Amino acid sequence: MSIDENSWLEALKRHFGFPSFRPLQREIIRATMEGRDVFALLPTGGGKSLCFQLPALMRPGLTVVVSPLIALMKDQVDGLQAGGIAATFLNSSLGAADSRQRLRGLHHHEYRLLYAAPERLALAGLLRDLQQWNVNLIAVDEAHCISEWGHDFRPEYRQLAQLREAFPNTPMMALTATATGRVREDIVKLLQLREPRCFVASFNRPNLTYRVIAKAKPSAQALEFLRGRPRDSGIIYCQSRKGAEKLAAQLAGHGIAARPYHAGLTAGERNTNQELFLRDEVRVICATIAFGLGINKPNVRFVMHYDLPKNIEGYYQETGRAGRDGLPSECLLLFSAGDVAKQQHFIEEKSPDEQLIARQQLQQIVQYAESAGCRRVELLRYFGETFPPDHCGGCDNCLKPRATFDGTVAAQKFLSCVYRIRQKSGFGFGLNHVVEVLTGSDSEQIRRRRHEELSTYGIGREHSRPHWQAMGRELVRLGYLRQRTDMFNVLELTDTGLEALRARTQVTLTKPMSIPSTPEKAPRTGEIACDEELFERLRQLRKKLADERNVPAYIVFSDVSLRQMARYYPATDRQLTGISGVGEKKLREFGAVFLGEIAAHLQTNPRQIFADDSFSAAQRAARP
Repeated sequence: MSIDENSWLEALKRHFGFPSFRPLQREIIRATMEGRDVFALLPTGGGKSLCFQLPALMRPGLTVVVSPLIALMKDQVDGLQAGGIAATFLNSSLGAADSRQRLRGLHHHEYRLLYAAPERLALAGLLRDLQQWNVNLIAVDEAHCISEWGHDFRPEYRQLAQLREAFPNTPMMALTATATGRVREDIVKLLQLREPRCFVASFNRPNLTYRVIAKAKPSAQALEFLRGRPRDSGIIYCQSRKGAEKLAAQLAGHGIAARPYHAGLTAGERNTNQELFLRDEVRVICATIAFGLGINKPNVRFVMHYDLPKNIEGYYQETGRAGRDGLPSECLLLFSAGDVAKQQHFIEEKSPDEQLIARQQLQQIVQYAESAGCRRVELLRYFGETFPPDHCGGCDNCLKPRATFDGTVAAQKFLSCVYRIRQKSGFGFGLNHVVEVLTGSDSEQIRRRRHEELSTYGIGREHSRPHWQAMGRELVRLGYLRQRTDMFNVLELTDTGLEALRARTQVTLTKPMSIPSTPEKAPRTGEIACDEELFERLRQLRKKLADERNVPAYIVFSDVSLRQMARYYPATDRQLTGISGVGEKKLREFGAVFLGEIAAHLQTNPRQIFADDSFSAAQRAARP
């Protein structure tokens, strides 16, 4: 097949309204058009869907998309149809009449894309039908669900091996936003991908700002955060169902449109709350990790972790739901030593093998939370990626580095206590026990071990237990101690720690996190300065049009499109096509009404002027 790459850009603008490809999209599309199997790992918001949607338009036949959630299928199909693309889905939400109608359309080759759940595709009847529909590509979205090592394992994904057997000559594409090396290997093996072209993008999300603050009166902290962002919508992740319910009720009591989401609600309640969130009727979802897979809402402006996540991979995936449209968004984690203790308690209820993995994962997320270094460096290191700058400019530690202090005396006390405990008992103890000895606790464990007789007993009363725990964990990070996850988190002196104890080496430690004031304002990646009053008018217009069509507002236009309109004030159809996201169908359907709203605004308000050096020539062409 000859490949005309120029036609791709034409189709990209005509159907999706975008002037150019995002990183790796062109290469993935090229491999697909050549008939190759593909594995693609792109971050949330990196444009995975376009990698199979555009090829579906460029050649005859049907592209089958495996998707895990009903809401995601509907959302994707609504968006495609809004751009004039013939797409449909088959799932359990449809009545018999709707299903028959869509099947008739598929038999008559009326669609270019079909979305379906893995268990639906495994049905013998649908497999037979698919073989009559000229399937040209099978795209498996959220492909990490096939691996037991993935954070969203779904057994039904294992049935997808049948598709390779039924379509041995049809190329397959596996897509995910997060997967470790082990999960990537699983995906390739279990989907039986043949010599796949593998594409792995950077895990960096430059438009996200990462912050960790000390947790104290968390409901008041959440309320203060939300009041400072009265127009923004977002997700607050809670550890428990009860916590999500309680926080949603508290926020609603203060006039903030908030709803809970967790597995304890009925399917109807979950669907209703999610739909209200997608349609901007509800501003905040207070959720357990049951919420989020496949959420396509691009204008989530913040993700707050009210409680400590279990591991970095889940944290990355959950924070990745913010700022999918590339506009600046925030990720805030509330951290306390109490949450660490809770997680340790839950870990003790697991099997020995599970405990080992869970302790390692807990250590990693605690290290991230307490680190005084760049948050972005810590996150990307977990996925095996090196982030070159020393200052990312997009996390609290880079924007406002935490103060340090001479911690030599504290380090000497802590290291000496670890040494004396092992010397007396013949074996080591965990962090909490060392801290109890330092602070002179009168516990049964200490009396039973006669550790009140140690010379280090009670020598650390000048610091609180949480402070000592934080200093102990920092000494682990600095290499003076090691924490044995295979032995109940026992602390041991390293050779470096023993030498530091003997030589009284100077040790610099980081001051504990304090309760924050309002975060500092700094230039943010992806920011689009615009006429905020006009942007708000366009948002209200978009909501009205979306409600009339019974779709979420972002199906009409994204925030990026509206902010560009409110920056460049397009006055003609030609100028409006210079706006990102304005394709042919949306221009015909919405162009006149948005141009009219912009013109009406300018009748009573002066045009604002903005620096335009960060915008492309195509976008600047939108200016009158």
